[in-house]
Amino acid sequence: MSTADPTRTTALTYRTAVDTDVPALVALVESAYRGDASRVGWTTEADYLGGQRTDERGVREVIATPDSTLLVVERDGDLVACCHLEHRGDHAYFGMFAVRPGLQGGGLGKQIMAEAERRVREQWDAKEMRMTVVSVREELIAYYERRGYRRTGELSPFPYGDERFGIPRRAGLAFELLVKQL
Repeated sequence: MSTADPTRTTALTYRTAVDTDVPALVALVESAYRGDASRVGWTTEADYLGGQRTDERGVREVIATPDSTLLVVERDGDLVACCHLEHRGDHAYFGMFAVRPGLQGGGLGKQIMAEAERRVREQWDAKEMRMTVVSVREELIAYYERRGYRRTGELSPFPYGDERFGIPRRAGLAFELLVKQL
């Protein structure tokens, strides 16, 4: 990654991830959610979860999944964000959303989400976008609500004991389903 000014407003480019992107994507996702580096941005999960958010095997599985796209977002060739889109019948799933921590809070995420929603409508004729968010992440859930997503109250258990999803630092974690009509 270059050391160019991260506040510049050059247009974003979007492409599908390939295998050679995997190490950089893992680093991006980890930096946005875990450890001290994640505290630069506002999406950190470091207070709730330790350990890893993803690994190379997990990212490769996402890339290889049929009806799935791991979208790489670049600015002047620099990786600035990513998100996973998966076609699931009449809806699409949105996940693995990460924006470089130093670039969070400036509208980049909003722009990327709008592009992701446009793509799933046009490519898959998806009528709804769904995502799951750790239920204690009130600030993050509020962000998605401002983007038109609604809380369903539908919870699924956090996979305690499966360190591929992180090491919980508190009890009572669950995933809440959020949905948006497209």
